[in-house]
Amino acid sequence: MSGPVLAASVRYAADGAVEILDRRVYPFEVSWVRCATSEDVAVAIERMVTQSSGPLFAATAGMVLGAREARHDGPEQAAARLRAVGARLVATRPTNNHIRDAVHAVLAATVDRSGEGPPAGDELVEAVEAAARAHEDGYRARSAALGRHAAGLLDDGTRVLTHCWADAFLIATVEAARAAGKRLEFVCTETRPYLQGARLTAATLVEMGYRPTVITDGMVAAALSDGLADVALTAADRVTLDGHVINKVGTLGVALAARAFGVPFYALIDAPDPQAPTAADVVIERRDGDEVLHALGTRTAAEGVTGYYPAFDVTPPHLVTRIVTERGAYHPNNVKESL
Repeated sequence: MSGPVLAASVRYAADGAVEILDRRVYPFEVSWVRCATSEDVAVAIERMVTQSSGPLFAATAGMVLGAREARHDGPEQAAARLRAVGARLVATRPTNNHIRDAVHAVLAATVDRSGEGPPAGDELVEAVEAAARAHEDGYRARSAALGRHAAGLLDDGTRVLTHCWADAFLIATVEAARAAGKRLEFVCTETRPYLQGARLTAATLVEMGYRPTVITDGMVAAALSDGLADVALTAADRVTLDGHVINKVGTLGVALAARAFGVPFYALIDAPDPQAPTAADVVIERRDGDEVLHALGTRTAAEGVTGYYPAFDVTPPHLVTRIVTERGAYHPNNVKESL
């Protein structure tokens, strides 16, 4: 049986272009956005064609396209071009460090490798393709390990509240729970303004054989008060060394409600960010407020209304029960020990 559709949402076309599954319209449409250049990939990431861990795979593919674009440059010129492509990709979404880490991994293995001059031509393309595959495989392995640790925190029959789309982390957790003979139940927030929870999380869980319940973002406290879920489980776009969880806006509200009603709150991340000692070291992306005035392409607010859209919020350590990484489940105050 093949995995969920969203587990493989970036692919190469026969002619070498990159195709990215358009998560803005999935599951109502299975549409692929064609990217012929590295700049096309950057624009697709900015426009939310892909989200969560999707930008990691888009970034590695963008670096491959960048190497192909530099195929006829000399070594130093090719290196400079590839670094510029990387910088452009990193700038697209500053809060989640998946893109940054993917770009740095590719550069470190190719044009910035120590003791050797930068490759060029076909050698550069082959080196970047190999580095991209290695980084992607490493991420999948880390996600699988994380999923096993997360599943270990869940009993058979646990009712899990999710917020937004946890992507590979959630898929790995569900697969690990299933392998351990545990059957879970799910409640998913719809997650405004792109409805990732209703469209991506819920659709993927249905694909994996579950029948999740969808609630609006404003129903979390009521749902927990009514006993609809036993744990809250979200991904984290970034975790700081002092245990702050940065994730899709609304996560802080989930954590507050969970604390109020005695529900454990677990955050999933492959590892905390060694470059972010505190929350002050993380840039919180501010998106165009007009995005919250629309749902699925239709305006939902009157003309003359303005919107406000911090795409992420920060949940302090005292609201987090455990942070689950590839190396285990840690108290937020000790999460830096997982590095």
